[in-house]
Amino acid sequence: MAGRPREVTDAAILRAAAEVIGRLGPAGLTLAAVAKDVGVVPGTLVQRFGSKHGLLVALAKQAANDAQAPPERAGHVNGSPIDTLYSLVIESMATMATPERFANHLAFLCLDLTDPELYAPAHAMHTAQRAVIEGLLVEAVESAELATGTDTTALAGSVQAITTGAGLSWALDRHGTLAERLRQELDTLLRPYRTTHGAELEET
Repeated sequence: MAGRPREVTDAAILRAAAEVIGRLGPAGLTLAAVAKDVGVVPGTLVQRFGSKHGLLVALAKQAANDAQAPPERAGHVNGSPIDTLYSLVIESMATMATPERFANHLAFLCLDLTDPELYAPAHAMHTAQRAVIEGLLVEAVESAELATGTDTTALAGSVQAITTGAGLSWALDRHGTLAERLRQELDTLLRPYRTTHGAELEET
């Protein structure tokens, strides 16, 4: 007699939904496609999330929750707030490693901007990411990686803008990898604020 199948968690379903969006975009996302990826019937997703829209809302809320504490999960890379910032920015875009996947996730963002139920968690994620970035920049000033007097609030906004803009530019010109482009743009943005100590850490 076959054993009882292991229950698939909501987290696994949401990871599968994000993967399907990366492959097919939000328009191509179906409950059947996600169910196939996790090995359940579509009815299971209907029971859990109600509809495709309900699944998208749950995914957006999970992304907002995940954005609130990445430094605690990752720890400081090489003991450096700046290295940690680079790592988190690159990791945040890791699911968009091809121009096609970037376009599909961008299409999801367009839904976020027009659907009130999706906008609220998207805005919460944006705000949480800004707070995390600013916190790391403050630590970088305190550890002398960035110059004393650096406006960390304004710089955090620039990091977010650079991250989004670099992804779009890379998807259009397709030079190198997205991770390489993000690192290059962050280097350019932060270089005027780096101290001698910060530059030495970067070289090690």
